[in-house]
Amino acid sequence: MAIYMYQAAYTAESWAAQVKKPQNRVEAVGRQACEAVGGKLLGGWYCFGDYDLVIIADVPNNEAMSGIALAIAAGGAIKSSKTTVLMTGEEILGALKKATAVAKSYKPAR
Repeated sequence: MAIYMYQAAYTAESWAAQVKKPQNRVEAVGRQACEAVGGKLLGGWYCFGDYDLVIIADVPNNEAMSGIALAIAAGGAIKSSKTTVLMTGEEILGALKKATAVAKSYKPAR
């Protein structure tokens, strides 16, 4: 499984609908979306700033996370979103070791 951070900003129309009928959309949408692709929702929060909510999802792969992002975007309730792959400390150590191997043969343009 892979861990992803998905951030989304709601449209004004979506906020208006939520004001009329308040509900925790993290639970209503996030958990169901993750489970639909064979994963699980690790957590979700509303936030200030460029994005209105963030979820942390543990799903099988990029294809599964893309499916979540595409389905949510197709619903029309968000105006922008961003998906970030999250790596464990163990994964970054592996990447650093691979970078050392690549650096032996890589020659930057100068």
